[in-house]
Amino acid sequence: MSANDSLSGQQTKTSATHESAFLKACRREPVPHTPVWFMRQAGRSLPEYLKVREGIAMLDSCMMPELVTEITLQPVRRHKVDAAIYFSDIVVPLKAIGIDLDIKPGIGPVIADPIRTRADLARLRDLTPEDVHYVTEAIGMLTAELGSTPLIGFAGAPFTLASYLVEGGPSRSHERTKAMMYGEPELWAELLDRLAEITGAFLKVQIEAGASAVQLFDSWVGALAPADYRRSVMPASAKVFDAVAPYGVPRIHFGVGTGELLGLMGEAGADVVGVDWRVPMDEGARRVGPGKALQGNLDPAVLFAPTATVEAKAREVLDAAAGLEGHIFNLGHGVMPTTDPDALTRLVEYVHTQTAR
Repeated sequence: MSANDSLSGQQTKTSATHESAFLKACRREPVPHTPVWFMRQAGRSLPEYLKVREGIAMLDSCMMPELVTEITLQPVRRHKVDAAIYFSDIVVPLKAIGIDLDIKPGIGPVIADPIRTRADLARLRDLTPEDVHYVTEAIGMLTAELGSTPLIGFAGAPFTLASYLVEGGPSRSHERTKAMMYGEPELWAELLDRLAEITGAFLKVQIEAGASAVQLFDSWVGALAPADYRRSVMPASAKVFDAVAPYGVPRIHFGVGTGELLGLMGEAGADVVGVDWRVPMDEGARRVGPGKALQGNLDPAVLFAPTATVEAKAREVLDAAAGLEGHIFNLGHGVMPTTDPDALTRLVEYVHTQTAR
């Protein structure tokens, strides 16, 4: 299937979602209300999620289309958010191509045999649609259920995937990752280029199956200085965005602690730039520059405060975003596991009511 054929099919599939508040905001068009969705909205904060996931390992759950469909739909039903986010994990494509890894409870992804040498790169083979057939199946089921509610596909960005692969698991200092980036720049560039190919292929599968937008998560890239990002990371991220550009779906880019990188993250090719809670939305817009929508950015910890406080802080976000070309309300990072789900439901209703045009 050519990109043009894929785009034609995608336009047909998403006709019901085209006029949704979420996609309008991504395109920086007038909206009936500020759209809302939450990173990690489908997950540990929901009792119904814990019930259906009971006894099922994380990676196993990501490969079960019926379960993925149910989990993805749960927050849409409960919170009335304006978009669903496909339930998966950023390491799923790595697992799919045969990397020996597991997600350890309380730790995160752990790689049995880290990538440290050029010879190790041979393990990073191309990803095919057949490798992730369960994704295609699940998204087909989801789009049939969601109707006019858009589905966001997602993937981990090359830098964050590389960090897991090189470190062997989560890292606060990323010392092995940075040592390769600084000390073996050619090996580093080849590693990120391969991961960009895999990530681009993974996003293509999701779009061709019916995803209306995609988000690239660069969870750890805030550890880098802007010059290092531009030189050593941005080319790979841009390659991912270029790979899905022909499909015409909005491309969102998000990272944590990326206040100093916001302009570069937009420059990499995103249509929407996610802003964490450390930078006000109006300042985020200044740093990103014109021609981009912004997403964010309530501090997830605010949800533990009384309702009046949550609403006051949400109002601050909305006021700071009032002059933006396009704004999607979200948290500045993912929903925390112990968040009261009712606080999220109330927040969605508050934003919708306050911004109704």
